Amino acid sequence: MKYMLLIYEDEQVYGPDKNGPAVQEIVAKHMAFNKELGSARVGGAGLKATSAATTVRTSKGAKTVHDGPFAETKEQLGGYYLIDVPDLDAAITIAKKLPVLQDGSIEIRPLLGGA
Repeated sequence: MKYMLLIYEDEQVYGPDKNGPAVQEIVAKHMAFNKELGSARVGGAGLKATSAATTVRTSKGAKTVHDGPFAETKEQLGGYYLIDVPDLDAAITIAKKLPVLQDGSIEIRPLLGGA
């Protein structure tokens, strides 16, 4: 079964330096996590900051384009992993190991037709 692991964190914890120590620390942790995942990892990537985001919103049939994320929240979507594991319990086990720099959450979502 394929699952998307969506990583939500407060992007402010990384600071303004895109190559600073906090970024280097989390990248090293993700490299080790990738190695541990092995063949269960189907794909994944980090995302640029929400300041680089563009949202297309539909309201009453009209489409509008906005800078930034869909909604203001404390945590932003920062990246994802796509995994292929036997069941939700296996996905939860992996999600619990996924590194975040400070506080955050991992949303586990099965893919449609993900078997």
